[in-house]
Amino acid sequence: MRLNKMLGIEYPFIQGGMANIATGEFAAAVSNAGGLGLIGAAGMTVEVLRENIHTCKALTNKPFGVNIMLMNPDADAMAELVVEENIQVVTTGAGNPGKYMKQWKEVNIKVFPVVASVALAKRLAASGADGVIAEGTESGGHVGELTTMALVPQVAAAVDVPVIAAGGIADGSQLLAAFSLGAVGVQLGTCLLVSEECPIHDNYKQAVIKASDIDTVVTGRIAGVPVRILKNKMAREYVKQEKAGVDKMELEKYTLGSLRRAVFEGDVQMGSLMAGQVAGLLREIKPLRLIFEELYNGYLQRLNQLEMER
Repeated sequence: MRLNKMLGIEYPFIQGGMANIATGEFAAAVSNAGGLGLIGAAGMTVEVLRENIHTCKALTNKPFGVNIMLMNPDADAMAELVVEENIQVVTTGAGNPGKYMKQWKEVNIKVFPVVASVALAKRLAASGADGVIAEGTESGGHVGELTTMALVPQVAAAVDVPVIAAGGIADGSQLLAAFSLGAVGVQLGTCLLVSEECPIHDNYKQAVIKASDIDTVVTGRIAGVPVRILKNKMAREYVKQEKAGVDKMELEKYTLGSLRRAVFEGDVQMGSLMAGQVAGLLREIKPLRLIFEELYNGYLQRLNQLEMER
């Protein structure tokens, strides 16, 4: 069963829970456009998350969800809050949500953890997850090692729950590929950065639009905290210092507050411009609805082309 049928939404698309970007207002806009909007709780307090949930509820009557980063010190309270607020879908990252599964399943919350390996996918499926989001290293932000092309089919073959593909998906051909690999839907992030509704600074959007196929870099691989961002002054200096063996505390001077500088201040030199490798395909700012329509219609067109070529 396709993701849109499972969740009662129009398109089989989930919006990534991007920290400082995935607000209640943006999640509502995504849901109103036909996808599943997510509020990204990373960087939020419990009360700020509650406020964003209430904002989202006021702006849409369609399904939406919350993304909880399990390393957040408020994760326990956030796990209770999504129950109190009758949230329908929860996605998780940076850990195992097993200890919350019982209370979530008692109120019929659908749980989709993000995974970067087969072993983690199997463990989370066994713990009661309704599906898993297999995220390849092409994606923006925190990444694993495996590519989407390699990860998704291996996860799909290993678990009996639905698999959602993430990383490197921005056009119809890539959506078709995700379905072909065994996914029931996709999670989108980078291609939504250049939507009219996305709340990031216009400088950030323009940087994504100007990016080429080789304009992202992964910082933190040596330190064990890999994050894919657009190349800029901060990224080049970080990688230089990292290769020189500078310790984590020193490296944090480059990244502390850098995402907020990019999102809110539009600092494209010292800000952390999280974006995936697919940025090279993005060339203009569009409404969310148009992005979704073009993505899905492009998939149908490519599918028809392939069938005609048989």
